[in-house]
Amino acid sequence: MKRISLATLALAVLSACTTPMPRQDIERSISAVSQEPRVQFLILHYTAIDEPASLRVLSQQGVSAHYLVGDRSPVKVWQLVDESRMAYHAGLSEWKGNSKLNPSSVGIEIVNFGYKDTPEGRVYYPFPQEQIDRVIALSKDIVQRYQIRPEYVLGHSDIAPQRKSDPGPLFPWKQFAAAGLIPWPDANEVTRLSEQYQAQMPEIKWFQQKLAKIGYAIPQHGNLDEATKNVLIAFQSKYRPNKFDGYPDAETAAIIDALLLKLK
Repeated sequence: MKRISLATLALAVLSACTTPMPRQDIERSISAVSQEPRVQFLILHYTAIDEPASLRVLSQQGVSAHYLVGDRSPVKVWQLVDESRMAYHAGLSEWKGNSKLNPSSVGIEIVNFGYKDTPEGRVYYPFPQEQIDRVIALSKDIVQRYQIRPEYVLGHSDIAPQRKSDPGPLFPWKQFAAAGLIPWPDANEVTRLSEQYQAQMPEIKWFQQKLAKIGYAIPQHGNLDEATKNVLIAFQSKYRPNKFDGYPDAETAAIIDALLLKLK
């Protein structure tokens, strides 16, 4: 009788244990109730570089996005990462206590130079309407397929206000609200609340607590420090882009409260 060494026997047992199960043998007739789509967030960015450079960077370097929307007419949309896979677009990020949002989000990069600093101050680049129309159509499709909540359609500056400012104050968030993609404060409610807060301004702690309730990662120490101002800038540039200086005022307080009414 031919002897079989212990090493040979162990190898045979190990091979048997690691033989992959044929996928057609997996029973799929029962589906768990406790589950949800991997994708919970939609994050919007601007590239700060031109279209050819955006394609090169997002496809060949250490950052990526699921989609890139160009700025040349006719506007073209590229899918650079399959939605089933994770793209590297959000980085260090947080919203409503959820952190590191790359695995749970779809990222859309929009070709736009962002801003330039001039002797007269910082000047932001506008977004062509044709480009915005494509972004809205793409966003609607993604949101519908994954049932993404409106308060989870965000800009990079929402989830990373200490280091990011995109998509910037000229991004037309109000058009997204009109398309049903994000919540938007009622204008009449803002006017009413503004009069109330002009009479008595809330303390810094109030702003910090309310902005945290909306979803922002913000300190809760009651001081107007740089981190708090950065969050205020992110919020103001989205909901009040005519003035986003990072300082709390009656109108900002009114917009915050009016928005929270929409989120109830």
